[in-house]
Amino acid sequence: MPVRSADAVWEGSLTEGKGTMRMATGAFEGPYSFSSRFEEGPGTNPEELIAAAHAGCFSMALAGALSRAGFVPTAVRTTARVHIDKQETGGFAITQVELSCEAEVPRIDEAQFREIAETAKVGCPVSKALAVPIDLVATLVG
Repeated sequence: MPVRSADAVWEGSLTEGKGTMRMATGAFEGPYSFSSRFEEGPGTNPEELIAAAHAGCFSMALAGALSRAGFVPTAVRTTARVHIDKQETGGFAITQVELSCEAEVPRIDEAQFREIAETAKVGCPVSKALAVPIDLVATLVG
């Protein structure tokens, strides 16, 4: 199976510095900063990229689950909202992800749709990834 990657460079202090995030495929490269992450400044942020990944993953997972159940969707539109909040103990944490989905699915009733959507939410690889162990290799250079 493929392994996907992206990289980021940060230069300077936390509040005054700046950085760039880039997908290995070159499909996206953009600046980020303290302001774009914790305020409303220009640029992107890691949480926005997590939101994009989760919305895309869930849309595909739901389309797959619906299709396997015999209900091929016409369209699945998902918005993910990733909340990052300051913690009482210091630092920040992702505290919630809201998925909002609208789907056009011929011949399905509301109860069937909701059941399949809940199953897709749990089975979506990005949903699962938000709770997995993280391995780290940190190397000091220079």
